[in-house]
Amino acid sequence: MEMAEEIRAEMVANVWKVVASAGDTVSEGDTLVILESMKMEIPVVAESDGVVRQLAVNEGDVVQDGDLIAVID
Repeated sequence: MEMAEEIRAEMVANVWKVVASAGDTVSEGDTLVILESMKMEIPVVAESDGVVRQLAVNEGDVVQDGDLIAVID
């Protein structure tokens, strides 16, 4: 069994759009969440195939560097 993958923010940003939902099956490269920082949209993508177990953010949230965004396993 593989370890669950935690996807974390790499910068301070606003959560502009949540694309995936808990329970969704995703493939590597699928967009989970779109962040907005300094007028740029930054897609947060799945780094492996799996199922979204948890989405830890909502639209309008502000994330800090290192904050948990999603868990995939």
